[in-house]
Amino acid sequence: MSSRAVLWRALLAFAVVALSLWITLTTPPRLGLDLRGGTRIVLETRDSPSVRADAAATDRALEVLRKRVDGLGVAEPSLARSGERRIVVELPGLRDPRKAAEVIGRTAQLTLHAVTGAAEGPAGAPARDGSRVLADPDAPGRFLALAAPALTGDGVEDAEAVLDTVNARGWTVDLAFRDGAADSWSRLTGQAACAAPGDPARRVAIVLDDRIVSAPAMQTGVPCGAGIGGGATQITGGFSAQEARDLAALVEGGALPVPVTTVEQSTVGPTLGADAIRASALAAVIGLACTGIFVIVVYRLLGALATVSLLLYGLISYAAVIALGATLTLPGLAGFVLAVGIAVDANVLVFERAREEYAALGRTTVARDPRRPVATAFGKAWSAVADSNVTTLLAAGLLFVFASGPVKGFGVTLAIGVVASMLTAMVITRLLAEWALRLPVARRRPAVTGMAGLGRLRTRLNRRVPRLMARRRRWLATCVVLLTVALAGIGVRGVELGVEFTGGRVVQYTAERPVDADTARAAVVAAGFADAVVQTTGDQDVSVRTRETGDGEQREIREALTRVAGPVEVERDDLIGPSLGGELRTHALIALGLAVAAQLLYLTVRFRWTYATAAVAAMTQDVLLVVGLFAWLGKPVDSVFLAALLTVVGYSVNDSVVVLDRLRELRRRGGGVPLADLADRAVAQTLPRTVNTGMGALFVLVALAVLGGDSLTDFSVALLAGVVIGMASTVFTAMPLAVTLESRHPAPTPRGTAAPRQRAGAERERSGAVV
Repeated sequence: MSSRAVLWRALLAFAVVALSLWITLTTPPRLGLDLRGGTRIVLETRDSPSVRADAAATDRALEVLRKRVDGLGVAEPSLARSGERRIVVELPGLRDPRKAAEVIGRTAQLTLHAVTGAAEGPAGAPARDGSRVLADPDAPGRFLALAAPALTGDGVEDAEAVLDTVNARGWTVDLAFRDGAADSWSRLTGQAACAAPGDPARRVAIVLDDRIVSAPAMQTGVPCGAGIGGGATQITGGFSAQEARDLAALVEGGALPVPVTTVEQSTVGPTLGADAIRASALAAVIGLACTGIFVIVVYRLLGALATVSLLLYGLISYAAVIALGATLTLPGLAGFVLAVGIAVDANVLVFERAREEYAALGRTTVARDPRRPVATAFGKAWSAVADSNVTTLLAAGLLFVFASGPVKGFGVTLAIGVVASMLTAMVITRLLAEWALRLPVARRRPAVTGMAGLGRLRTRLNRRVPRLMARRRRWLATCVVLLTVALAGIGVRGVELGVEFTGGRVVQYTAERPVDADTARAAVVAAGFADAVVQTTGDQDVSVRTRETGDGEQREIREALTRVAGPVEVERDDLIGPSLGGELRTHALIALGLAVAAQLLYLTVRFRWTYATAAVAAMTQDVLLVVGLFAWLGKPVDSVFLAALLTVVGYSVNDSVVVLDRLRELRRRGGGVPLADLADRAVAQTLPRTVNTGMGALFVLVALAVLGGDSLTDFSVALLAGVVIGMASTVFTAMPLAVTLESRHPAPTPRGTAAPRQRAGAERERSGAVV
């Protein structure tokens, strides 16, 4: 590497680390409901002249409110219908709950009108023909007569708050119309442009809930009849930044089908208690410390450098989350768990490559320049690192774009973690290694570097390569049996959906004496309701959300709370709908399907369709096995499990890509060696990396399972199962399936190339002969 390249890498690394440290020290994080709590707003729908506020109308209003809350920048809110007419909105860490209640509760009916003239009378209700008289926002005391609406908010495709620095208009709201609405907008503005300058009819009124928020006049350049094309316009009105964002959120979300009023507003505690949060933090620290020690023991000096790089990874990714204003929740932190594994994996890939290069070059050659094996290793490992990270980024990006709620949060933190891991592994670790391997001790004592030997496992595998692919039909048959058992669990026992997916019953209690959330939660769990969501809404108020339960079960919960908080009284008892409703589930499934399709397409381009099919099939198997395990164990499937499942998807594909990348490399220089033998070699050469990477993730997960408490047990079990299954599926599913598909559909041989041994090997594989 040239000195100029080293200098630029060093400057980049220093700038990123310094900026991350500054952000971490100066900006507090935004924590979600499960970690911090927030504000609870209870809204009640009311009948309108044309629509009755029944359960169906309330559900439609809930989805509009969900879009509005997302537009306000509140990440990962919780919304659920309570009873027939109430909607419970929980907003994590919101500073101004009154303002939020005012914005999300507005009807927000947006209409656009042609102005027919000025009026002297007061504003009034719409006439039968849709015309109305409303106050002119640009001239106090004057009124404008408006024609029937030419456009409604249903025609708006996008609304965005924008700071207009070009025309010095301050904060505005840019609107983009759908195709049909764009044509209506052109006709409306074309009609207005035909009026004389100064005539009120030259204006177009933009009305929100019976108030004109903007009434711009057509400029002289707008052609009469043709109007403004492009399907876009801009709402001006001297807005502040917050007012513009609120207006954009209202327009983007659409109009509520029925009016709503705020009936209750309170502060709620976190759904995970303080003890669970402290235990999780302790488990993460212990797990990462064990990971660092393990990497140092295996790779010595290079392992120590990788540990420093991992610490910087944590700093950079945490700072990035804060800088982007993302909300930290447990599902989001699951993305970091996967990204930690990816960060370890990138370092391990390079170090294993460095050991290979050291062995190939010889001790004498390396003694003259210990940096040479590492430099070569970074170059050769880049392909596998890039492919595995790109597939993960594709999934994260699609989850962010198409999903919502906790799935979107997982996509954000996963993407941040992947980018940070690539930066730390491929830039910072490389810089540290370049510096450390210049030291005299690296020349005098090569064993200190960690490159001098291939390791015990790798040495044994090199002496005797396991002939796994000779029994590939047996491994695939075993996988089919396991899949059948998992599907039987899903079909026979069924998937037990959690309260977030099914809805249930929420009871608000008032206790005689103060009680904290951890104590109340422990009492409810001890009574046999392990999946209950327990929150405090004050010193003596406790909210318990369970599946639909009978009065007898509610008595048990009440008695359990009485033992820890004295006599309790029921303040409110409601049936509540799912906080992760059908629309969110649909979006999550669409996002997941698109992510799998994108990964399949990318791997097909980078490898071959046979390799891509094998990797995606192994990933699908891993997901089904984890879901089947939870079905047989009777454990609930909730948003936390969903995050764990998404983590399994990323880990499985990442692991398979690395081994398939090595197989592709061996085929390029394998001559006439049969594909099955090359696959065995690929597994043998990458198995140490698979084990070492898996161990890094397992340390963190075992610590979470042991110390995380009841709140995190299921999350840890799902991830532990997923990591172990993912490591096994790479060897026993992805590779056998890739070899089988390649044998039946071999890649075309380049013209003019004779490869009799390859064809002979393929024939032996088709016949099932042991090669």
